[in-house]
Amino acid sequence: MGSKSSTLLQEEDISDIQQETGFSHNQIIRLYSRFTSLDKGGTGTLSREDFLRIPELAINPLGDRIVHAFFDHQSSDDDVNFRQFMRTLARFRPQKNKEKKDTERVHLNSREEKLRFAFKMYDLDEDDKISREELLAVLHMMVGANISEEQLGSIADRTLSEADKDGDSKISFQEFQEAMERVDVEQKMSIRFLN
Repeated sequence: MGSKSSTLLQEEDISDIQQETGFSHNQIIRLYSRFTSLDKGGTGTLSREDFLRIPELAINPLGDRIVHAFFDHQSSDDDVNFRQFMRTLARFRPQKNKEKKDTERVHLNSREEKLRFAFKMYDLDEDDKISREELLAVLHMMVGANISEEQLGSIADRTLSEADKDGDSKISFQEFQEAMERVDVEQKMSIRFLN
């Protein structure tokens, strides 16, 4: 089952990806198999359209924003290769106790990296600040027409008033981190990957 795709991935590539992302050998092989099944063109890369064929992303109200995160490393709409795919997925890998204690290097699945990923979901214009308009746009994506414009505006205003410490009517990453201080980001932004 996956033997074809696993033979195309070299052992040295697996070792490099393990070192960079923290995924196990078996997890990398399984994710490579999934990656190649999404690669309908057989190019070794995934396009935005390939991602949008994933049913869970297609129905997720933030699916477009999540897909955008896979392409965030580039200025154009080029496709994503397997290593780029794995780097993005690594942000959702649960932390092991050993990684939590390792303060010498920043892990892709660290609290800070998870928060950066979440921050980028809201920072639509990529100016490193979240404005009221961006908050409203993301709230619209998440709840659709289920609550009124007035209620959405109230939520955005309250969020800004609580998080905006420097009074510029925007939320910086630092302010976002502080606002999320009590949230168990490690748990909420982790996916259990099969071994």
